[in-house]
Amino acid sequence: MIERRVSISGMQEIICVTRSGYRTFLNRKVSPTRQRKDAVKKEIQKIYDDSKQNYGAPKSTQELRKSGETISQRTVGKYMCEMGIRAQRTKPWTTTTRDSNFNMELQNILNEQFNPKHPSTVWCTDITYI
Repeated sequence: MIERRVSISGMQEIICVTRSGYRTFLNRKVSPTRQRKDAVKKEIQKIYDDSKQNYGAPKSTQELRKSGETISQRTVGKYMCEMGIRAQRTKPWTTTTRDSNFNMELQNILNEQFNPKHPSTVWCTDITYI
C-alpha cells in the first residue's frame, strides 16, 4: 500500500487558511472562559460520578453552588448535554404482590353446605387464574 504524505502548505490551500493564520492557531492560548468551562465540566463529571449517575442538572447545580460556583441550571444542563451525560431516571418501587396468610384471614362460612335455602343467598367464585 502506498502512503501519501500531504504537506502543511497543501492542506492550507485545501481548507483555505493562510500560513500566518495557521501559525497563530498553533500558538493560541486557551481563553479564561474556556478554562472556566473545562473546570466546571470536570466538577460536573465528579458530582455525576459521586451520585452514581443519578444527579441531573438541578441537583448538580445545587452542588456546584454549595462549593461556591456561580452558575445557572441551564448552563449546567448545556454542559451535561455537551458531555453526553444525563441523569438515570429511577422508577418508584411499588408492591405488586402481597403474600398473606389466608388461613387466618379467610373463614369457611358455608361449612360445606352447598344447597342454600333461598336463591342468591350464597355466591361462589374461583380465582385460580390469578
